[in-house]
Amino acid sequence: MLTPTEEETRVQHRVADLERRFGDPSEPDNPLGLTALLEADERGELLALAEEELTDFGLNAEFVPREWGGRLDRIDTMGRVLRTVFRRDASLGLGYGATTFLAAIAVWAAGTEDQRRRVAELLLNGGRLAIAYHELAHGNDFVRNEFRAKPTPEGFVLDGAKHVINNVVRAEALVLFSRTDEAAGSRSHSVLLIEKDRLPAGDGYMRYLPRYATVGVRGCQNAGIEFTDCPVGPEALVGELGDGVELALRSFQITRSVLPSMILGGGDTALRTAVSFALDRQLYNRSVLEIPHARATLAGAFTDLLVCDCLALAATRAVHLLPGETSVYAAAVKYLLPKLLTETTYDLSIVLGANFYVRGGEYGAFQKHVRDLPMISLGHAGTAACQATIIPQLARLARTAWFKGAPAPAGLFRLRECLPPLDPSRLALVAGTDALACSLNGAAEAVEEECARRGQGGARVAGAAGAAEYGEALGALAREMEDELRSLQEECAAMTAKDRTVLASPRAYAVADRYALLLAAAACLGVWLQTDDEGFLAGPEWLAAALSRLGKRLGRPLPKLPAGCEDRLLDEVLSRYHEARSYDLYDTPIAG
Repeated sequence: MLTPTEEETRVQHRVADLERRFGDPSEPDNPLGLTALLEADERGELLALAEEELTDFGLNAEFVPREWGGRLDRIDTMGRVLRTVFRRDASLGLGYGATTFLAAIAVWAAGTEDQRRRVAELLLNGGRLAIAYHELAHGNDFVRNEFRAKPTPEGFVLDGAKHVINNVVRAEALVLFSRTDEAAGSRSHSVLLIEKDRLPAGDGYMRYLPRYATVGVRGCQNAGIEFTDCPVGPEALVGELGDGVELALRSFQITRSVLPSMILGGGDTALRTAVSFALDRQLYNRSVLEIPHARATLAGAFTDLLVCDCLALAATRAVHLLPGETSVYAAAVKYLLPKLLTETTYDLSIVLGANFYVRGGEYGAFQKHVRDLPMISLGHAGTAACQATIIPQLARLARTAWFKGAPAPAGLFRLRECLPPLDPSRLALVAGTDALACSLNGAAEAVEEECARRGQGGARVAGAAGAAEYGEALGALAREMEDELRSLQEECAAMTAKDRTVLASPRAYAVADRYALLLAAAACLGVWLQTDDEGFLAGPEWLAAALSRLGKRLGRPLPKLPAGCEDRLLDEVLSRYHEARSYDLYDTPIAG
């Protein structure tokens, strides 16, 4: 058993190795730099040299459990490592890496020993998996999928088409969601592992459909596949016959939790690009950075990235620590993070002005990440699908869990603390408790006490001298969050029967939005209260700014923050820019 320090050293080494391999993205002569990546994107390709580097690094090992020879033991760590790739190119992060994990998790969750061994060997040898759950006609309503795998005494016969599958042509194997029973209901579908080299010879059984051109993640190879009376053996079945819906829902809890954590790397690049522009560009004989609106926008964007990372941290660690509650947390983080990042990049685009539209050059990365973000978010599970997962659970959680259950364990918020092994079988399809929301109960008193304690800590903690000054404001903000949760509880209790289903009214969807924002607030409070950092995270400024921005979105009254809060945040933004450190909770050294 490794100590937290040993685990942290190991993941820092992997991140540093990736950063070294890719080098400074802004260096013009870097063959893996921004110029090369943008040119590949214009061609609609993944940069071949970058893929070779990821293969040499063994990125697929991040998706294979340690017991099968890989490096996967913690979901939060996987997200952290993949940010390095997504920071440079979301197409590469999705097309080379994340798609494979989205497929593989079903095999780790329910596959036989032989299936797990074969998939592990495939990935560790640099192979790819593709995931084929959705169909164009039904979108995220995959229970209505029509692709058939007819059971026979010899196994199954595949018949039908799947469209817009990333890497379907390049992958050596597919995880295929298929109808195996014509009867309606949750037992109508199953999951199959289709290895192409085991398919019968001949051209009539399988053919590829044309590639789909996309606005974002243009390098991803999205195409379709069609099977016609194609026989496969019984060994293709993953789990039991009819387990498809349950297996998909369990797998989605893990993938919805970790994918938003990965895409924070793109938010880092967007902010870094805007900072570069603000420092370099002159307007009316002064730099853009001297304009108050630009300063406020950069500080606000940094705050939003920290908010996103707090919720991503809680969601990924909940997979290990709170598996019975992950269904709502995974849906909340998958819904809220892309939404916040999209709004953040819009705000930053105003700072760039006309340069926002530039597709090449030193600011071209910004426009690419703006195009890529919606594609990543929609392709796996769109906004409405995530909200539809949350809405049916809210009334029960409001009645039985909020203000009655125990708060989240401290380990949910500790960046570097060890976690129990990943066990997908512990994930519940419906949450019975809600420890993260319960953490808002009494948070005001806790944060006031902690401000007083840190205020007495003197120079040991950076910014501690101002912690006591923030106690009143932070206490007021935390009380607003608790009051909002009580208001939400009343509204959930008054929901009609229809508003507790996926056919809910727009008002119910707005309730789900408020709930996700409150989870983000609880995560920010938890991270600040549990931080063992003696630097920026221990200071009160970022938490005050984060709760203020969340409170504004919720329409709550906000207290006045102490003078200098925004300046402290902007100082941190500039410090991390000049010293090449990441704009997330981990404050990681990066290559340029």
